[in-house]
Amino acid sequence: MVDVIGKGLLEETHAFSRPKRTLYSKKYGVDLIRYTHAANTVVYSSNKIDDTIRYLSLHDNKYIRYFPGHTKRVVALSMSPVDDTFISGSLDKTIRLWDLRSPNCQGLMHLQGKPVCSFDPEGLIFAAGVNSEMVKLYDLRSFDKGPFATFKMQYDRTCEWTGLKFSNDGKLILISTNGGFIRLIDAFKGAVLHTFGGYNNSKAVTLEASFTPDSQFIMIGSEDGKIHVWNGESGMKVAVLDGKHTGPITCLQFNPKFMTFASACSNMAFWLPTIDD
Repeated sequence: MVDVIGKGLLEETHAFSRPKRTLYSKKYGVDLIRYTHAANTVVYSSNKIDDTIRYLSLHDNKYIRYFPGHTKRVVALSMSPVDDTFISGSLDKTIRLWDLRSPNCQGLMHLQGKPVCSFDPEGLIFAAGVNSEMVKLYDLRSFDKGPFATFKMQYDRTCEWTGLKFSNDGKLILISTNGGFIRLIDAFKGAVLHTFGGYNNSKAVTLEASFTPDSQFIMIGSEDGKIHVWNGESGMKVAVLDGKHTGPITCLQFNPKFMTFASACSNMAFWLPTIDD
């Protein structure tokens, strides 16, 4: 896998096929959407009417449950990798902990600024990025006691944090911003290991960054439709991939088990590794 990524040998295939099904949410709108562990079910946040999170069956397009509580737009949504727990962060400066089996909030954290949040790969802790300047780590079993670790970062007035992601080995945290850089930090000590830049984002777009499944490489799309790839250990840029995207790549996600990923602007491309010399 290292050689494949290092040489930038990735094939991309554009998805021209028609959607299999289209489910509408015209009344409430759709913003963030996450699959649950059950087949054909998702949770999603809305961008119309209210800020309730909805649990939807894709099989028959019916709501299973509603999760009310947030009073402003939900900007972060993360499903536990191991059970029916999920967390949400909102512009109302709160993070809420939920269980799919109950409409009642299981935990509430009041913060001092806009939050971003994510579970670790084992589902035991979650990280909260607060006010674009600190990362707080919470133990899921005792989150009401406050964070067990807080990492203060250098504040940058030119941008704000838009996402947090753990690497699959749990050792690293990737901080996305709507500026021209992303940061890689040590998940245990909070030290900044690398700051990756050199990609276009002049309009403060929320560009999604991702780890490769082996946790060795970091990728992000750019305003001009190209994908930039760095080696997480050395911090060196190893490839710039051109998927012929016509706009900013706002979504970039890997298959969690294989070296394949999808990138999307208004159109979508699927990428596969090649074995060419």
